Amino acid sequence: MTPEELKVDQLVDPKSLLNELNKLVEKYDGDGSSFKLRSEVLTKLKSTHKEARKEIEKLLMDDGQGRRCSERLSCVQDMIIQVIYDFAVTHVYPVENPTKSERISVIAVGGYGRGTLAPHSDVDLLFLWPYKQTPWGDQVVEFILYMLWDMGLKVGHSTRNLDETIKQCREDMTVRTAILEARYVWGDLELFQELTKRFDKEIVSGSGPEFIAAKLAERDDRHERHGASRYLVEPNVKEGKGGMRDLNTLFWIAKYFYRVPNGLGLVEKGVFSRRVLNRFRKSQDFLWAVRCHLHFLTNRPEERLSFDVQREIADRLGYMDHPGMRAVERFMKHYFLVAKDVGDLTRIFAAALEEQHVKSAPSISRFLGSFVPGSKHKRRSIKGTRDFLVENGRIVAAKEDIFEKDPVNLIRVFYLIDKTNLDMHPELLKLVRRSRRLINADFRKNEQANRLFLKILTSRSDPETVLRAMNESSILGQFLPEFRKVVAMMQFNMYHHYTVDEHLIRSIGVLSEIERGMGGDSHPLATDLIKSVHSRKVLYVAMLLHDVAKGRPEDHSIAGAKIARKICPRLGLSPAETDTVAWLIEQHLEMSTVAQSRDLSDPKTIKDFCRKVQSLERLQLLLILTVADIRAVGPNVFNGWKGQLLRTLYYESETILSGGHGRMSQQQRVDFAKQELAEKLEGWSDEELDNYLNRHYPAYWLRVDLKSKINHANLIRMTDAEEEHLATAVKPHAFEGVTEITVLAPDHPRLLSTIAQACFAAGANIVDAHIDTTKDGLALDTIYISRELPEDDDEYRRGERICCLIKEALRGTAPVPEVKGLAKKPNARSKAFSLQTTVLVSNSWSENYTVLEVTGLDRPGLLSDLTTEISALNLNIASAHVGTFGEKAVDVFYVTDLTGQKVHNVGRQESIRDRLKNAFDGKKPQKAPMSSRRRPQKLTGK
Repeated sequence: MTPEELKVDQLVDPKSLLNELNKLVEKYDGDGSSFKLRSEVLTKLKSTHKEARKEIEKLLMDDGQGRRCSERLSCVQDMIIQVIYDFAVTHVYPVENPTKSERISVIAVGGYGRGTLAPHSDVDLLFLWPYKQTPWGDQVVEFILYMLWDMGLKVGHSTRNLDETIKQCREDMTVRTAILEARYVWGDLELFQELTKRFDKEIVSGSGPEFIAAKLAERDDRHERHGASRYLVEPNVKEGKGGMRDLNTLFWIAKYFYRVPNGLGLVEKGVFSRRVLNRFRKSQDFLWAVRCHLHFLTNRPEERLSFDVQREIADRLGYMDHPGMRAVERFMKHYFLVAKDVGDLTRIFAAALEEQHVKSAPSISRFLGSFVPGSKHKRRSIKGTRDFLVENGRIVAAKEDIFEKDPVNLIRVFYLIDKTNLDMHPELLKLVRRSRRLINADFRKNEQANRLFLKILTSRSDPETVLRAMNESSILGQFLPEFRKVVAMMQFNMYHHYTVDEHLIRSIGVLSEIERGMGGDSHPLATDLIKSVHSRKVLYVAMLLHDVAKGRPEDHSIAGAKIARKICPRLGLSPAETDTVAWLIEQHLEMSTVAQSRDLSDPKTIKDFCRKVQSLERLQLLLILTVADIRAVGPNVFNGWKGQLLRTLYYESETILSGGHGRMSQQQRVDFAKQELAEKLEGWSDEELDNYLNRHYPAYWLRVDLKSKINHANLIRMTDAEEEHLATAVKPHAFEGVTEITVLAPDHPRLLSTIAQACFAAGANIVDAHIDTTKDGLALDTIYISRELPEDDDEYRRGERICCLIKEALRGTAPVPEVKGLAKKPNARSKAFSLQTTVLVSNSWSENYTVLEVTGLDRPGLLSDLTTEISALNLNIASAHVGTFGEKAVDVFYVTDLTGQKVHNVGRQESIRDRLKNAFDGKKPQKAPMSSRRRPQKLTGK
């Protein structure tokens, strides 16, 4: 585009700017080498560039055209470089009679070569010589670079002659890609034209398959580094799957293989239709708008669309709140739909390339699909259908009208994918997408279509892959309109790692893995129970629909149950099965909530839970669904700790629901846990084992995982031989991003508060905690703090320093350091969220204790503040449950007054609510009186 079309001629006029610089030269009597002159020239260039960028940002805010913004920035950069070059060769290093070797061509390469530039992107330049570098050329290049650097620009540059450039292109695919996008900026035009001519003849000609293979391998590697899913809730706009680099890869391959300068050339070659090209341009424009806003907003080359910027970018792009969906969630849904379009464009492009060139260049095909290099297009039939065939390892349509004649084929084709374990040919995928309008209200009632879909959903092979293919082709949302509403829907929180539709499909994959016995070590009970489930389809249907009502004003569990009652009969489920599916969806969060935030040793907790579950079959189904749901939230969200809590809740409930005849009584499970530990402890005498196995209460044996039990046993054994029962242990967990600190100490009322204060004073944020007491008066505290240092050795030393502070505080040899400003600010990601603090005071959740549930935005020092305030309120903590779900903290305390009674006084309950809310919000808590006495504390984690 011309500067006039881009509106940049009003921002920077090279002739006018150069005239101003010429006047500065006159001011210094034509001395182009004057330091003061250079300083004034630099100041003028800086101000011009800064004002132009400000105006370009305003234009972006006005017209919202991202691609146009990048072109304006590129055009302004061109003009600045042109002025600097002309000034250098005219006034600083003039040559009256230049030789043939004293020529320079200034060439834009990389993204800048495409004529686009993000606000903080590198300016990639190639300074090209005809033969060898001359002193004059060296001086001019140095002047240009220093001017650009002093302007604050990041410049990637290389200086080569023609022969060197061609040689580098031949040896290095990165250089070859950069030169592919080379664009003349200024200087010697003839030199640039000679480069492009030689590049086409000596490099590009005949090397298409090699280039395509390299670019696609590079793409796969990039996806692996930045996240294999395009539905990660904090995507990388540039490098992530479905981002700008994927579009760039298409452009590179197209330009290299078809030798076309732009998208219109691809239409002329028959690669894209105009409609598809428009999708390409719309996707590109949107991604450029997001990227430019991201750079302008953060004032740096930020490419990750993190939580702390998503809300403001949504506002910049003009998104508004709708009932059930915030503006930021609507923006992110648009983003993920665009990422999905980018995936579609990739498949369409691959199909066209394969169709047109596989015969002449069969080696291309193995990078685009599952073709066998050099094989002929042999077709074979598929048993049970005449409408589909297999060609070169992929399913193809027998005729173009197969969907018009029998729309059920739109579901059948995915059933065949599952049955044959073959991929769909991209041309068939295009036909499927074009035909999806055939799925209407009447189609959705078709018994055969519903029967086939249920077979896909409950497949014993790999239902996740097939359902994802259905979703990518938009068939799943067309067949289940309720599912379509959550496609690409993001939940604006730090707990969920994927969009809602991706989470649902992943949860089906996890459920299938559990059924096939994969990963049983992390959830052995679910793996065992699923073998005896009477109705698999109930479980799979509930799993697919459990979050399908997200984004509605009504609670998604209740609304989801209503949706299930409409869909299940259509899928062929009986009334009883429909009721079970609806109940599972309505209660799908219940087991997780109770296990992670209630005292499982309290009989009323178990009784209330059983009152909701009502039957052993429902308990089994709910346990399996809960495990799969948590595991599908994101990597490592499900852990051994949560698994142990769920198993404990299951076994306690099973005993009641089976009339006291559960598969294992509590005592049997305790005995089993003891025996399991005894077999793992090496070098212990029989007497030592007997004594140790009797030191813990039953709750410890039921709640703690085996690995932790072994570590605890060795730690206690070591301190038994010492005079002081005080020891600590540190273990960094790199993948989880936390560091585990274990503290063994004599139990006393303020133990938890002291440890929490010491961690806070050391700058450690507690995200999880677990404390048990032994029968002989020891407390075993396991605290998880946020990791700060990348290397395990460094983080271990940090943990040791925190342990020293804890020991000094517990011994009383040194007071806990005061922390100025009670509450540290949340980190940048947490700042993006706003959660109202709520405090519930309930006497109905436990028969013996008042339960305090405090919920709000997590922050460093929170547990320290809450436990200190509870001490100041003269409350005894019987047990506590610390939970962190992304940015949300849910802390539950089981308390009594100093006489061991519940808190019944309404006025005191109100005071507790107010003071805990103030403590949660970071207002200074009261110090506990020295006379306060509390019962020993037992703290369980999430």
